[in-house]
Amino acid sequence: MTKFTNISLSLEKTAELYPYKRAVVYPDGRDKNNRVLYSQITLSQLDSLSDSLAFGLESIGIIRGTRTIIMITPGMEFFITMFAMFKVGAIPVVVDPGMGIDRMLQCLEQGRPKAFIGIEKAHLLRTLKPKYFKAVKIWVTVGKRWFWGGHTLKELMSHTREAFPKAHTTWDETATIVFTTGSTGPAKGVVYTHGNFDAQIRQIQSHFKIEPDEIDLPTFPLFAMFDPILGMTAVIPDMDPTKPAQVNPVKIIEAIENHGVTNMFASPALLNRVGKYGKENNIRLPSLRRVVSAGAPVSPANIEQFSTMLSRDTQIHTPYGATEAVPIISIGSHEIISETKLLSEQGFGMCIGRPINTTTIRLIKISDDPITHLRDSIVVPENQVGEITVQADLVTKQYFNNREADLMAKIPDSDGNIWHRMGDLGWQDSKGRIWFCGRKNHRVTTGKETLFTIPVEAIFNNHEKVFRSALAGVGPKANQIPVIFIEPKTKIANEKAFIQELFTLAKSNPLTADIAHIFIEKAFPVDIRHNSKIFREKLAIKAKNKLKL
Repeated sequence: MTKFTNISLSLEKTAELYPYKRAVVYPDGRDKNNRVLYSQITLSQLDSLSDSLAFGLESIGIIRGTRTIIMITPGMEFFITMFAMFKVGAIPVVVDPGMGIDRMLQCLEQGRPKAFIGIEKAHLLRTLKPKYFKAVKIWVTVGKRWFWGGHTLKELMSHTREAFPKAHTTWDETATIVFTTGSTGPAKGVVYTHGNFDAQIRQIQSHFKIEPDEIDLPTFPLFAMFDPILGMTAVIPDMDPTKPAQVNPVKIIEAIENHGVTNMFASPALLNRVGKYGKENNIRLPSLRRVVSAGAPVSPANIEQFSTMLSRDTQIHTPYGATEAVPIISIGSHEIISETKLLSEQGFGMCIGRPINTTTIRLIKISDDPITHLRDSIVVPENQVGEITVQADLVTKQYFNNREADLMAKIPDSDGNIWHRMGDLGWQDSKGRIWFCGRKNHRVTTGKETLFTIPVEAIFNNHEKVFRSALAGVGPKANQIPVIFIEPKTKIANEKAFIQELFTLAKSNPLTADIAHIFIEKAFPVDIRHNSKIFREKLAIKAKNKLKL
């Protein structure tokens, strides 16, 4: 018998247990004294309103299996729409607007949607760029419908408030398609099944020990969707989610203090900005029980800075994963600061922790080619750098309509399991911890040796004037010239003397002793989503021009 699994069942359960608990709280303007005003809905209201919308969606042809573009800003309508879609069994196609309009439109077209639910600006965009929406037949506007026709969310929610008979979706049935931002390669549609979501929620609940009284501040909108399922109140922050590095620290701290936030997700860039402000102003945030930071490597210095605002027992967790598999490995700040920080600074890589729960990790020989079968012969021994691969129930098994990506990233084994290649390199120590060494396609092969970004950059990051560094390779893949770019913390008065100091530092470590080219860059090109992943490919082009190769 096929297992019935629908992610909306978890909302129903939490609504029964805590009907009057706030599900979503979101900023709704400010009063004359500049105090923020909030709107909110309870778990019971969220369950009931999404039932009503589910009837409405079904009445206009958005039914089980209908791929539907979702372009709604974080808030009440986003949560109601997503859960209504799950109840119907329709498939939300979610694209991060932070990736830029052109790339976003290409992803939307690639998702082959039949329906579109979006805010007014989103509908204006689709009328200006109609070629990307040729397959769409059903239109729903969140807000005021102007000249583009179709339905409105308000109309569809006027249906009966009876309980909606949830679609009997199966464990391996597609729940949603989430497009990667493309910050580490071409954007791809990741197929999440209802089973993937179920396993992901159980992993998060178990590992982070989420309690029934928790209040979350999700500064990455998509993660907010899990909060009602976990029984947490989601406090939507007053910020532009596409620009975490430019967030106003005062507004983040204000939300934490106003609601007694216990859990917070922050990209490394946001963590750094808020932590810097908090440390300088002697801010304390005693309500926080845990902080979760991911999306890019989180430096020990960043962790130490933010920790000045936290209670002694509160940890900053740095879970590792990707859109295709998250979270799979994790470590807490206590272990980082007391033990792994020093080793990271010496060039051992960034310790990302141990596999979570029943997640299985294997490190395999570095290869840029497809791998058709996972064999013991390609698994590397302890202490040797290899590519990180993962197998678990939460790991997605395929991309949407992208056979080439499947061949490059998915590996079957003899037991019928599918392993996902993370595209990241690392090694495992005798304590079972994984040490991240950088992206596979960022490694630099000189003919003499292979250099990995994270260990090499750590040596330069030890300099007091260095904010961050980036290794890039110039020339043919097998015989590259290694180049280091430096982004200083502040303007350097004497760049020549500064570079000489960096060369002296490089000569002191065998990892960096042979690097002969160092360039100063005012600001690194970084990903739009987390503002933390460095585009080393762009720096490599700059280096090529500087070296006139």
